[in-house]
Amino acid sequence: MPRRLDVPELVDRARRGEQPAVARLLSLVEDGAEAALREVAGALGPGTGRAHVVGLTGAPGVGKSTTTSVLIGALRAQGRRVGVLAVDPSSPFSGGALLGDRVRMGEHATDDGVFIRSMATRGHLGGLARATPQALRVLGAAGCDVVLVETVGVGQSEIEVVGLADTTVVLVAPGTGDGVQAAKAGILEIADVFVVNKADRDGARQTVRDLRTMLSLAEPPTDDGWRPQVVRTVASRGEGVDDLVSALDAHRDWLDGSGERRRRRRARAAAEIRAIALDEVRSRMEDLRGAAGLTQLAERVLDGELDPYRAADELTGRLGGSGR
Repeated sequence: MPRRLDVPELVDRARRGEQPAVARLLSLVEDGAEAALREVAGALGPGTGRAHVVGLTGAPGVGKSTTTSVLIGALRAQGRRVGVLAVDPSSPFSGGALLGDRVRMGEHATDDGVFIRSMATRGHLGGLARATPQALRVLGAAGCDVVLVETVGVGQSEIEVVGLADTTVVLVAPGTGDGVQAAKAGILEIADVFVVNKADRDGARQTVRDLRTMLSLAEPPTDDGWRPQVVRTVASRGEGVDDLVSALDAHRDWLDGSGERRRRRRARAAAEIRAIALDEVRSRMEDLRGAAGLTQLAERVLDGELDPYRAADELTGRLGGSGR
């Protein structure tokens, strides 16, 4: 029989920066077993939110992985510990991450100050993996100063990252129509920093102008509000990365000075609590379905004895009294 994992010991080792312990904790989180999730959360405790969480999103082909890689290098040059959650599509065979992003960041694999983890979406929509929130807690406990969350790259729908990141970076590229599509997709509202990557291509200046025009037409921020910055980069050559780091630092300082960081993290905590509670409700509904409770209610609705709202009231009443 395999030895039971000592989660508190793993957490202690992770706090000392031992990468195998961090990897094991992330595996526990990603496996998603409720008992393990609760044990890890309890062992981590408070004080895991020190890291500045930066989300990087954008359509496929804009250079998210290359930008993430050069950003790691720039942050490490400043002595900061960096964690990376690179969310990849799931393999249709194993359900695991395809690991494409991690391969492209291989140059940092031997750096003890960098932890890179590829996570599979496992069918979760919105460009992130379901385990991402708890994984952020693990990397924060491991002493990361900055955690970069690179979304899967599925197009205009992946705006879920804004609910997890302190700073959201949206990458666009000239010649793809991203600048115009940003306004249509709601991306304009979520970006704290825009990066026009591949800025050596034709049309880069026009893309920058388009973005700045759209930002000027948007509702202006209050006096102490944040105005999204537009940065030009050629990530493949490392050009403009220092400007990107400066924009991230400026936004971090604004978050701390304005109190916005706490507001965003409060909303993040509320969303996490809500998700856990809803999972519990779904689990109890499955229990009722096994006892034919939900089926019986459905039959009564079909027979006209109940309307769906009264049936739902009965169901939630049963949930409230079912206990565990």
